[in-house]
Amino acid sequence: MRVYISADIEGIAGVVASVQGQAGHAEYEKARILMTEEVNAVVEGLVEAGVEEIVVNDSHGPMINILPSILHPAADLILGKPKPMNMACGLTADFDLFFMVGHHSMAGRGGVLAHTTNGFAFAQVRIDGVAYGEPGIYGAYAGELGVPVGLVSGDDCTRDENTDFFPDAEFVVVKQSFGQRAARQVSVQRARAMLKEAAIRAVRDAADKKTFALPGPHKVEFVMNNAALADQMAVLPPARRIDARTVGFDCKDMAEVIGWMTALSAMSFALR
Repeated sequence: MRVYISADIEGIAGVVASVQGQAGHAEYEKARILMTEEVNAVVEGLVEAGVEEIVVNDSHGPMINILPSILHPAADLILGKPKPMNMACGLTADFDLFFMVGHHSMAGRGGVLAHTTNGFAFAQVRIDGVAYGEPGIYGAYAGELGVPVGLVSGDDCTRDENTDFFPDAEFVVVKQSFGQRAARQVSVQRARAMLKEAAIRAVRDAADKKTFALPGPHKVEFVMNNAALADQMAVLPPARRIDARTVGFDCKDMAEVIGWMTALSAMSFALR
């Protein structure tokens, strides 16, 4: 069996402030250890369950957060950016399960450090009229490849937002949101134990898990946080200007959705 893990930082137990995800802050150095150890707990469960191949993709910010020196030796690690398919780089159809560890809810819906891909750029990402966060978008891409989502961890808002998409997945809630920057946390030790056990259950029940797919083609709308950002994105020849803050793209599949989302996110840095 092969399992792919996309690891973010905002949904990790003990992380509630934006500085914890920003390199150069003392709290970030602590948070990246918490992130690595939560991933290790999942890997421990997968190894115990007999998984032969485990790939971890560092999916937060600069994507060099996980500490290779303390990552479980059973896992291969994808680091760095830019990279194809971003938070799902290296995911292929021959994986058996797709895990999302330390993820968060979408922009504008509540939850700890909630955003969609780039908090500076996007107020909302809509696919065929429905708003999705990162778990929904990347989970649908995994489904397009035929890979079911086996586990999602983060806060309670992340669970509530995604259970309809992945009803067969294990959801591990490591904190209860009290807002954008506050939460009631379970202890890091208990969070790791919960993740390890959930990983084992996900593998045990892998044959029962169904994929979540959004059949293309898609009408995708990117609602930017201000009109200047939409001005910037509207210069792209395939873009459709929908209103002052929204640009649209026609995409044949989820791979194209992620491609445009990643490109617009990168372009937004010109206006920071």
